[in-house]
Amino acid sequence: MSDLVKVRKFVATIEETRHDGGPALDRPAVKAAAGGVIANPYAGRYVADIQPMMKALEPLAVELTERVMKLLGAEGSELEAYGKGAIVGLSGELEHAALWHQPSGFGIRHAMAGGKSIVPSTVKVATAGTRIDIPLHHAAAAYVRSHFDAIEFCVPDGPKPDEIVFIVAASIGGRPHARVGGLAQAGIRMGDGLR
Repeated sequence: MSDLVKVRKFVATIEETRHDGGPALDRPAVKAAAGGVIANPYAGRYVADIQPMMKALEPLAVELTERVMKLLGAEGSELEAYGKGAIVGLSGELEHAALWHQPSGFGIRHAMAGGKSIVPSTVKVATAGTRIDIPLHHAAAAYVRSHFDAIEFCVPDGPKPDEIVFIVAASIGGRPHARVGGLAQAGIRMGDGLR
């Protein structure tokens, strides 16, 4: 990792759903998230040019995606949905979370060797222990409704005021009993990442 990216700790969570009030699933729906808690090099001051950190974050994005794949016991091509997020400590600013947009997309797609759809995101400035919902969309086609979902993530002691938590999430399977119509996974036409 770069001198700009100093990791204090990694935190991960996984959910396995076998049914959601309906019949047992043939294959459980599994989703996971991994976060890296890093020092915020821009905390407590305004820095006009923060873009150098974007390239420096790419290896962290690859590592977090690989950690999620390991949690799911999956190869990259098996990931059906993905998402990302960031929580900036109170001495930072919302723009510091925006540093994650480009490198996370690069890292996720690189680690999973694919992904056409936009990687949905949520960010906030908050205190340690704040919970955040990381949105999930289908990795090949954003309009696959069965995979509109989220996973909740938290670092109990982070971010400290001068830290940022960067998060990657993914799933195998969509919502357990999806039945509200729309584009089905079987109907995806590879191309623009939408349908």
